[in-house]
Amino acid sequence: MTVCTEKLIIFPMTPEIDRIIEAALKEDMPDGDITSESLFPPESASKAILLSKEDGVLAGIDVAARVFWKIDSQVAFTKKTEDGSTIRAGDTLARIEGPSISLLKGERTALNFLQRMSGIATLTQRFITSIEGFPTQILDTRKTTPSLRSLEKYAVKMGGGTNHRLNLSDMVLIKDNHLKIVGNISEAVQRAREKVGPDVKIEVETTTLEEVKEAIESGADMIMLDNMSLEGMRVAVDWVDGRVPLEASGNVNLSTIKEIASSGVDFISVGSLTHSYRSLDISMEFL
Repeated sequence: MTVCTEKLIIFPMTPEIDRIIEAALKEDMPDGDITSESLFPPESASKAILLSKEDGVLAGIDVAARVFWKIDSQVAFTKKTEDGSTIRAGDTLARIEGPSISLLKGERTALNFLQRMSGIATLTQRFITSIEGFPTQILDTRKTTPSLRSLEKYAVKMGGGTNHRLNLSDMVLIKDNHLKIVGNISEAVQRAREKVGPDVKIEVETTTLEEVKEAIESGADMIMLDNMSLEGMRVAVDWVDGRVPLEASGNVNLSTIKEIASSGVDFISVGSLTHSYRSLDISMEFL
C-alpha cells in the first residue's frame, strides 16, 4: 500500500535538484571563496574523504557529489557507500580528488546537504525500528524546509519511510479549516469529487467516530484520525474494517508510536521527521 506515486523518488538528478544546489552555492560564495583563492594557486591539488563521525543512515551522497561537479568538472568523487545504507562512526563515505580551491569551495555546501539528509534518514529509521513487527507504514508530511522538500522527502525514503503527498497538487486532503468553510464532510467530499474526478485520491481529516462514519459514507479514499485517543483509534479501526486506509496523526513521537501502531492503523504521519531532526555528524578531512 502506498500513498503517492514513485514520482517522489527524485534521483538520478533532476533540474530541480540542480537549481537547489546552484542556489546554495550562490548563497555561500556570491563572489567566490576569497580565502582559498588568496592562499592557493589554481594548480594546487588535494585529496580528501567524507568521514562519518557517528552511526546513522546515509542520504544525500549523490547530492554531495553534484555540488563538487557543479563547481569543477575536474573533481573526482568516488562513493564508498550508497544512500539508504547503515553507516558507522569512522566509515569513509567518499574519496574526493581535485583542485584544492574547488574542494574547499564545495566543502560546506556538500556537508550541509549530506548531514541534514542523513539526519532525516537516521531519525526515520529510528521510527521504523520502533514499530518493527507491525504492518504500519511511517509517513512524512509537508512540514519541510521551504524549497528543500524534494531532498527531505527523498531522505525519508532512504530511512525506510513512505512519502505522503509532495505538494497540494498531488491529492485532495480535506482538513479542519476546509470543513469550517464548507460546513461538513459530505459536502466537502462531493465538491472535491466533482472537481477532481474518480482518479484522484481524497483523504479526510477526522477527530471523532461520527466523522469517520461520515467520511466513509461520503466516499473518501483515505481517512486521517487526528489526535484521537488510543481507544478512539482502535474503535475506528474496528468499525472501518479495512474498507479504506487509516492514517493516525498528532502527538506522535518515539515514545508513543509503538502504542499508536498497536491500534491497527495503516499509516502514522510524523512531522518531526523533517522539522525536528538532528543533522548527522559528517566531516570532510583533507589527506
